[in-house]
Amino acid sequence: MKNRVLSVDIFRGATIVLMILVNTPGTWSNVYAPLLHAKWHGYTPTDLVFPFFLFIVGTSIVFAYQNKEANKATYKKISIRALKLIGLGLFLGAFTLSFPFIKEFVQIRFPGVLQRIGVVFFFAAILFLNLDWKKLIVTAVLLLVGYWLLMAFVPVDGVASTFERAPNNLANYLDVQVFGTHNYKPDYDPEGLLSTIPAIVSSILGIFTGLILTSKQEKKTTILFGLGGSLLILGHLWDFIFPINKALWTSSFVLVTAGWANIVLALIYYLTDVKGIKFGSIFRYAGANAIAVYFLSSFITKLFYSIKVDGDTSLHGWLFNKIYVHDFMSMELSSLLYGFSVVAFYCLLAYVLYKRKIFIKV
Repeated sequence: MKNRVLSVDIFRGATIVLMILVNTPGTWSNVYAPLLHAKWHGYTPTDLVFPFFLFIVGTSIVFAYQNKEANKATYKKISIRALKLIGLGLFLGAFTLSFPFIKEFVQIRFPGVLQRIGVVFFFAAILFLNLDWKKLIVTAVLLLVGYWLLMAFVPVDGVASTFERAPNNLANYLDVQVFGTHNYKPDYDPEGLLSTIPAIVSSILGIFTGLILTSKQEKKTTILFGLGGSLLILGHLWDFIFPINKALWTSSFVLVTAGWANIVLALIYYLTDVKGIKFGSIFRYAGANAIAVYFLSSFITKLFYSIKVDGDTSLHGWLFNKIYVHDFMSMELSSLLYGFSVVAFYCLLAYVLYKRKIFIKV
């Protein structure tokens, strides 16, 4: 990536580290509230993590494709990368320890985090190559408003649609109709079909930030803070009629999370790229192999839950109970320390890969 901006690398790596942390507690029964997703409407710090990554995907698109032509070779490169991401996600959803190492077809989850990253990257990159910033704004507005109109006013089987977790929620209904048993939950999927449309806008908003960072504008920090604050206000105002909701990836959720992303990135940009303060190197190492580190952490976590020791106890549970559970600390703290240990391992791995100049491109 040419003309690298240090803050972007740190932001990307920090996001991956947080994704691993919130995905690997010692026990899901005891987790501090900020490290859990909101039950439905609303948001927690954990709900910011995935949209932050889609946001920085958009920002990175600017650096990677700003000088590329919209031709067959570029489209092929984009398509191959998107298919790799989708393929890795499908593999995670299908893998099992028992021979032939693939779940029964009916049990395989089709949507997923990596699948959404692949789809969002594909459409955001194509749009960036073909539209100027004004048309991108129009596209983002149309997608967000269109999604709201669909979710609010299109009836489901003759019943008025709802934003609640119910059969007459249009996004949930479509996931069940299209994917059937291949969803994360029986009644919906947080990376579902319809909600992927506004998720594309999360990356488009990241593209605008990338354009600001690569421009000759002065006071970029001020612009990013202002943009972030404006998006936050708009998102929270929209929340009154279209609730902030990660599972549905509502339009208000897109604006609020992109607002926070701009504010956090602006702060990191000011400290590193403007003031030259050196910090966050470990995040930069993680960001250099972001997808590889995330995939490996997801795969190994799945193995740890699948491998059994002492009867029906998983390797994950055995390690947690043997090493981290003690009478002198709360279960929440034990669970968090387990998560920190997992994060430390992958940060060390990322450091080794970086120092050996091993960059696994997906």
